Amino acid sequence: MVLRVKTTGSLPHRKDFDWAELQDDALLGLGIRDLGLTLSGTWLKKPINQLLRELREKKLVCKPHFWLSDEWFTPDGVPGIAIPFYLAHPRLMELEKRQMLEVEGGTHEGCMKILRHEMGHVLDNAYRIHRRAKYRQLFGRFGQEYPEYYRPRPYSKRFVLHLDSWYAQAHPAEDFAETFAVWMTPGSKWRTRYQGWAALKKLEYVNELMVEIADKPPPVQSRERVASLRSNSMTLAEHYEKKRAKYGDLHPDFYDRDLRRLFSSESNGSDAVAAAKFLRKARPELRRTVARWTGEYQYTIDQVLKEMIERCQTMKLWVDGPLDQTKLQAMVLLTVQTMNYLHSGRHRVAL
Repeated sequence: MVLRVKTTGSLPHRKDFDWAELQDDALLGLGIRDLGLTLSGTWLKKPINQLLRELREKKLVCKPHFWLSDEWFTPDGVPGIAIPFYLAHPRLMELEKRQMLEVEGGTHEGCMKILRHEMGHVLDNAYRIHRRAKYRQLFGRFGQEYPEYYRPRPYSKRFVLHLDSWYAQAHPAEDFAETFAVWMTPGSKWRTRYQGWAALKKLEYVNELMVEIADKPPPVQSRERVASLRSNSMTLAEHYEKKRAKYGDLHPDFYDRDLRRLFSSESNGSDAVAAAKFLRKARPELRRTVARWTGEYQYTIDQVLKEMIERCQTMKLWVDGPLDQTKLQAMVLLTVQTMNYLHSGRHRVAL
C-alpha cells in the first residue's frame, strides 16, 4: 500500500530489562517505541538481501532503504519500504500470532512476496513511472482516491495474481506493484502463465520499462522514514485494539436458516454433539482452510466463526450426521459466506 501521511515524533526510550520474557498481559502494556527494535541482526536481513540480489540480477540500480513501522507500506514519493515491527523479534511474532491468528510476512516466502510487491511501489516512486501516459492507459490514474474497500472480481483476467485477495484490483498503484512483483519473481514464467490474459500487456509494459531504466540512477532518492517507530506513541495493547477493529468489523451476516440447514434443533441421543462444541473444536482447521482458499484474513474469518458458535449455542443446535461430513459442509458454508462478502464491495484495502 502507498501511505500518504507523514508523522514525526520523539526519540525512543530503551528499557533495561528483557521484555521478551514477559507474559502477554505485561508485554501488551509496553510502548512500541520503548522496545528498542532494529532491523540489525534479525532474520529479515536474509529476505532483504535476496531482494537486493534479485535487483542486481535485473540490472536495477535503485536500492531501497528499509525501516520498522507498524505495518507494511511504501510512502508516496519515497523509494523505501516500511516493515512491521513484529517481524523484528520472535517474541513479537508469537504475540502477533496470538492477537491476529497469523503473521503476515512471517515466513521467508511470505516476506519475499510482500517485498517484491513493495519494490514495485519503490520503483514507481523513484522513477515517477505513474506520470507516463501508457501507465495511465494500462493501469489507470495513480492519483485517484484510495478506497477503504474494494470489490474484487476473482475471475478477471485483466489483473495478475500475486498477493492474496486479488490485491491488484484494489487501486492502479497496487495493480502496477503486483504486476511488477509477478515480473520480478524468479521462475514465474509470466509469459506462459498469462498467455491469453489482458494482464499480459501490463507485464510486457513492465518488462519494457525495466529494460529502459536498467543501470539508470533514479531521479528520486529520498531516504525519509515515514511513521518510524520513534514516532509511535501507542502501547502494544492499543496497537492491537486498533488492528482488530480494522479487521474484525468486516465479517458477513449469517442467517439462522443457514445454520438450521447444517445442524438440527433436536438431539439424537445421549452421545449427541452440540453444534457450538463441534464448531469450537474444528475452528482452527476451518479458519485456516477457508483463509487459504479465499485469501481473506484469518482474524476476519474467525469473527464469523465466533458468531456462528454463539448463534448455535443460542438456538441450541446439534450435529445431525457424520462428523467428517458435517465439517465439510460447515467449511462450504463458511467459504460461501466469505465469497459473498468478497463480492459485496466491502473488501478492505489492507496491505
